[in-house]
Amino acid sequence: MYVYILSNSHKTVFYTGVTNNIFRRMFEHKSGLIEGFSKKYHCSLLLWYRELSGETDAITFEKSLKKYSRSAKLKLITKDNPELNDLAKDWDFGDLTVPLEYTQFPGMH
Repeated sequence: MYVYILSNSHKTVFYTGVTNNIFRRMFEHKSGLIEGFSKKYHCSLLLWYRELSGETDAITFEKSLKKYSRSAKLKLITKDNPELNDLAKDWDFGDLTVPLEYTQFPGMH
């Protein structure tokens, strides 16, 4: 399981999430497939992530991160990523494609 923090191109908002597949999840965020906060605020830059051993630990940690202040999140991110680079910028998503349900009926997911 992974806990991650995304931001938009201006680094004005942070989105915290949890997933069992960081690679697939980043493809979904970068493709605009995730409805809600991350899509509304264009959060597709992966600034920070950690792998945790279990689902319960990951969800607990994600919930605690969501309570962090912006400055605390920024301190956590910049410890490992001081330039706030997109850690998934060079990931090759290869064979991943937008699922049919997202293209066949726009706005119906």
